[in-house]
Amino acid sequence: MSHHPHHVHHERRHHHETHEPNLKVTTLYSGDYYVTGKPHEMIVTILGSCVAACLYDPIARVGGMNHFLLPDTGGNNGDGSAGESTRYGAFAMEQLINGILKLGGQKNRLEVKVFGGANVINNSAMIGSKNVDFIRSFLKKEGLAITSSDLGGDYPRRLRFHPDNGKTLLLKLARKSDMAVVDEEQKFVTALKSKPVEGDIELF
Repeated sequence: MSHHPHHVHHERRHHHETHEPNLKVTTLYSGDYYVTGKPHEMIVTILGSCVAACLYDPIARVGGMNHFLLPDTGGNNGDGSAGESTRYGAFAMEQLINGILKLGGQKNRLEVKVFGGANVINNSAMIGSKNVDFIRSFLKKEGLAITSSDLGGDYPRRLRFHPDNGKTLLLKLARKSDMAVVDEEQKFVTALKSKPVEGDIELF
């Protein structure tokens, strides 16, 4: 798979054609989310330490996905930085949930599938695990049950989600075959450190 160039500033989500002529494909990068109620769409992403949540309302037939990474705050040294980090994840989840509700979805009907959070970078920060802990506790607090998940481990994942029927297809990537995603996440973490939580983060 060719790597997308990093100079696309205005359109972070990348649309491209596939072998299925009517299928619109949207690729998400860190900090993105996308919701739709239209048929023949697919959302794809590659996850390293990041987590993606896929939400689907089977009655309204609307779905969406986000892709986020908690900034590494270097441990909580009493300055509230862990709270900042969590707030970032909550913002990513609220954007996605609100997007679904705007299209007629209802929270009590949502199917929730969560993926990612691998500890792909060999250091003691365990960023992937922090993302996994966050998503589990956030969903519990919101009263949203996880329909299915594939979280943790140390391999990147490629994820496809069909928002009109809620189906997901997950491919685990060989450790070295797609370490580019890890480089992107590292750049993203660095960029996050100097940006406000609600800021529009654009890297690509």
